[in-house]
Amino acid sequence: MKVITANFVTCAVKDCKTSAASFPLHFHDAELEMQEIDFQPEFIRNVIPRIDWEGLRVTANELGFPSLPDSKPEGKALEDERTLKDLHRLLLETQVMEGRLVCGNCGHQYAIKEGIANFLLPSHLV
Repeated sequence: MKVITANFVTCAVKDCKTSAASFPLHFHDAELEMQEIDFQPEFIRNVIPRIDWEGLRVTANELGFPSLPDSKPEGKALEDERTLKDLHRLLLETQVMEGRLVCGNCGHQYAIKEGIANFLLPSHLV
């Protein structure tokens, strides 16, 4: 599961739909793998406006990445190659291979096995 994916998912439990604590889901026992891919600065520039920056900061911190800036890069900052490469590495090259995503509201855990998160809920939580 790429880190970028975690920025677009929230807890699927019905009672969590209205809770701010259900996003972002928190990584626990995450085993990371770096998968080098070609640098895609234009993709990073286009995806940044869609990223929940505070959620990404929480995720990056939990995974042990250096602190991200307080505010989302805009304007000239999106032209800085170092910034774009750092975001590329975090968002696209960082793969969570094993671990869990945990909801901050209800505590439900979504297992990650072989890089794939299981978001299916047991029937009593649907």
